[in-house]
Amino acid sequence: MRMLAATIAALLMSTPGIAADAELPQPVEKRLDHRQIPHETTSIYVEDLETGDVVVRWNETVPRNPGSTIKMLTTLAAIDMLGPTYTWQTDVYALGPVADGTLQGDLLIRGHGDPFMVTERVWQMLRRIRQAGINEISGDLILDDSYFEVDDHDPSAFDRQPLRAYNVAPNALLMNYKVVRYWFEPLPETGKVNIWMDPSLANLSVDNRLTLSQRSCRGYQRGITIAANDAVDRMTFSGRFPNGCKRYAMDRAALDHKGFAYGLFTSLWRESGGIFDGSWRSAVAPEDQEPLLEFRSLPLTDVIARVNKHSNNVMARQLLLTLSAEVLGPPGTEAGGRRVVGNWLHEKGLEFSELAFDNGAGLSRAARITAADFGAMLRFAWQQPYMPEYVSSLSLAGLDGTLRYRMDDGPLEGSAHLKTGSLDHVAGIAGYLQSRAGRRFAVVVLQNHTDIHRGFGDETQEALLRWLYEQ
Repeated sequence: MRMLAATIAALLMSTPGIAADAELPQPVEKRLDHRQIPHETTSIYVEDLETGDVVVRWNETVPRNPGSTIKMLTTLAAIDMLGPTYTWQTDVYALGPVADGTLQGDLLIRGHGDPFMVTERVWQMLRRIRQAGINEISGDLILDDSYFEVDDHDPSAFDRQPLRAYNVAPNALLMNYKVVRYWFEPLPETGKVNIWMDPSLANLSVDNRLTLSQRSCRGYQRGITIAANDAVDRMTFSGRFPNGCKRYAMDRAALDHKGFAYGLFTSLWRESGGIFDGSWRSAVAPEDQEPLLEFRSLPLTDVIARVNKHSNNVMARQLLLTLSAEVLGPPGTEAGGRRVVGNWLHEKGLEFSELAFDNGAGLSRAARITAADFGAMLRFAWQQPYMPEYVSSLSLAGLDGTLRYRMDDGPLEGSAHLKTGSLDHVAGIAGYLQSRAGRRFAVVVLQNHTDIHRGFGDETQEALLRWLYEQ
């Protein structure tokens, strides 16, 4: 692992030198020097949005890995091409007659890539099915996810963490991000640990081998070791859980996409009083039949807020495949999404010659963009009629999203809308800041350097933002 990290760091640092006419603000220079971070590993671009003047430029033409800040490009392309009120549709078909509350046949669900089909939304959809007069399903659940075509996905390829939520692949019938939240609660009277799942899935089991230890609530994963079988339908938890924890939660991916959809559907259907004992299979929805129900998603503005504020990787990837399907026709693909975004940039006069976009989420070692190009994107967004919706999708400094616990103790709180980005050896931030004097700036900071993600990048970013706030 050390060799891999060193190789990645060396690749990220192999970039050209700084621009000849550039100058770092003194607080930023001091912070870099204090941490012994080479100046050439940092790129900064700051522009006054009213005058168009470039306030700070430093290595602004050097392509760097932007981490999750690249989600701002994915969401900007989506809101510009699809519109702020765009919605996804999930179709439900009754493949048989309904008599006395019983569907005498199969129920088919066809997804079109809704990124936010969380448990509560699935429950609402099932309630609509019940309202249509179906209380019992005599056949099977048929699942159609053909609207997207996803290459073979290895969830362990990025960082050997296949159960992590950020490694989940996109899917046209994505439900609850394919993630279960496990809750752990000590039972001191028995010396055991209670585990329950949210959501509870009918086809996912837990092997609880946890015991209690006499210690405070701390430590990596609170001492819990998690393992899964090949089908990821049986999770084993072992280790010694501290009795000092009142309750602890852990989010992990489970099953495959269709297995997850089946398990969630079955559990929620039975919880609501419905009857269903069938299995599931894959099929494509009939073209000559109208759906029983067209279930609409939240509008795009709500979706991009969840993508940017909480840096949700799989939702960003859903957006990219949606762009592909909408513009080029289904099935949506990652390569098609990249082509659509590239064409869109060209049409808007945003010629990003150094852009490497990859999966649109930033979970990539290959993604690249320059700070100057990022700044041009921010300027473009600021001039659009949907600017307020786009800007409000970003985290508000010190108040929400990934910035909720940063910049919350001084003048920066509430003064900036920003997207963060962090990977091993990558730190970035981009967005908009209003100074004490009321000036508005587009701000980009991209840093690629060994261990820069361990808080050192945050220090550089905040030094720049505090300096800029006083301009």
